[in-house]
Amino acid sequence: MQDKASHAYGGRRTDRTEPLYSHGGISYVYLCYGIHHLFNIVTSVQDEPHAVLIRGIDPLVGTEIMECRRNMPASKAAISSGPGSLAKALGIDKSFNKKDLAGNEIWIEDHGIQYNPEEITASPRIGVAYAQEDALLPWRFFVKNNRYVSKPNKV
Repeated sequence: MQDKASHAYGGRRTDRTEPLYSHGGISYVYLCYGIHHLFNIVTSVQDEPHAVLIRGIDPLVGTEIMECRRNMPASKAAISSGPGSLAKALGIDKSFNKKDLAGNEIWIEDHGIQYNPEEITASPRIGVAYAQEDALLPWRFFVKNNRYVSKPNKV
């Protein structure tokens, strides 16, 4: 793995990073700063560690449960904008690590929502300044002006 922001950079392989080396379609959940659980989707093949951090969601289904978990209305963008907030809203904790995302505990659904390419933008990632030049890679993708995108979301 060449990306200095990756937990698997330089072939780092620990109990924590082991899910990254699994086949795509499983979850990688870890605790950040001892406070926030962060939800990632492993995206590659066995022994090629690649994952995507999910930084925010547009709450479409289950909003009542999310509102209880976050103690705020779903109309507030803070309910699920930011990786820690979205994990809390969805009830994701370490127990969801290494789960098959096509299973029945945690999964990804297709609601048929589509965006035109010009509605999607790419920018440098957030919170990885330690990755030096890799921090500047435009690997943060989001729907322009979506209020549930963690800040900054301006193009």
